[in-house]
Amino acid sequence: MAEGPHSENPMQEFADLRRGAAPALSPELQALIDRRDRALGAGSMLFYDEPLHIVKGEGVWLIDADGRRYLDVYNNVPHVGHSHPRVVEALTRQASTLNTNTRYLHETILDYAERLSATFDDPLSTAVFVCTGSEANEVALNMARRLNGGRGVIISDWAYHGNTAALLQTCGIMPESNRGPEVETVRVPDLYQPAYDLTGDALIDAYVDEVRRAIEKLEARGIELAAFLVDTIFATDGVPDVPPEYIRRVVDLVHEAGGLYIADEVQPGFGRTGDTMWGHQHYGVVPDIATMGKPMGNGHPIAGVVATEELITRLVSELYYFNTFGGNPVSCAVGMAVLDVLEEENLMENARQVGEYLRGGLRELAQEHELIGDVRGRGLFNAVEFVEDRESKKAAGKKTRQIMNAMRRRGVLIGLDGRRGNVLKLRPPMPFSRENADQLVETLGAALGDL
Repeated sequence: MAEGPHSENPMQEFADLRRGAAPALSPELQALIDRRDRALGAGSMLFYDEPLHIVKGEGVWLIDADGRRYLDVYNNVPHVGHSHPRVVEALTRQASTLNTNTRYLHETILDYAERLSATFDDPLSTAVFVCTGSEANEVALNMARRLNGGRGVIISDWAYHGNTAALLQTCGIMPESNRGPEVETVRVPDLYQPAYDLTGDALIDAYVDEVRRAIEKLEARGIELAAFLVDTIFATDGVPDVPPEYIRRVVDLVHEAGGLYIADEVQPGFGRTGDTMWGHQHYGVVPDIATMGKPMGNGHPIAGVVATEELITRLVSELYYFNTFGGNPVSCAVGMAVLDVLEEENLMENARQVGEYLRGGLRELAQEHELIGDVRGRGLFNAVEFVEDRESKKAAGKKTRQIMNAMRRRGVLIGLDGRRGNVLKLRPPMPFSRENADQLVETLGAALGDL
């Protein structure tokens, strides 16, 4: 059975696990870190025991101040590749012509809204633009609460949806003391580390019952359900292989209780899963509201919310929502270029093919290393879970951090996640190739050897 969160302050414990013991740093690097602490606040998170000073990005590569190239297997923000020339050209062309707020008519904004909305299934047809994923989820939550009447929100118990005041209360990864009476958490199905000593339909039943109980708990406090808010790849939960049946049954429960299904597509969206454009499409359920962020502008700050025309119209007319810079002409030109590159370079199919190839290589590696407990994922969003032994499945959190840092030393950048801090999260830019996958697997094998 799966272990629960580490402590009352899981975020602190997780940060400690990521930091580890800092090695001796060069005087130049230490001076830069000291300067950063003064300018941005001491304790601001940095990746790896030995932080990187990155000065350039190209495709799937990041380059440090000494000219060393690192294979980027972490960043889903430069979705179509770091510094993609098509995106850069679109940005500079529009920026040299016009950039202003969104309360003027502009065809590029309309072209992008129509094109983006067309990638969703009916009845989702209308968009509103913001600047960040946090803003997108804040808007979606506000829509569900103020337009639908309820206040209660159900989230997964290790979720992260953003850092606004309201969203921090709806993030399972934050300490429980952050959450108020309007929020209930549930565990999502983890077929590798199940929370119940059950299998098959009985296991799914048990997880669905958690949602039913969460609704009942809210109702017992006099709180009507507003929304079920989930990241459709469950990234911070460790990318578990969630059965589509679970989502379909949960959404039925949510709708029966008067709530809306909000699909957080900030990480799995824009074809990353390979088989579908949006993560929620894997489950065969159309959300009431979908949110997007990071990859949307390849690093440029644009995010969005797509919903029915009725909901968006009510948002802007009844709640008087506007965003000065969200969806400005430059941002929309960038967004259009990202969609162009996705189509013209066939990156969704690349994600499907290379992701399948990568998982095959990782599973072959698992035959040589008992530390690898599970390999899972879809497209170019994958996870490798490390355990001390495969029988007990005890989390190998410290070793996972050691592996992450060993790979950084060998020129491959990767991150870790999951409630027990023992999952390597693989989400490279979409042009990631078979050759890049081979380098990743070979480097992971070498890092395992370092242990």
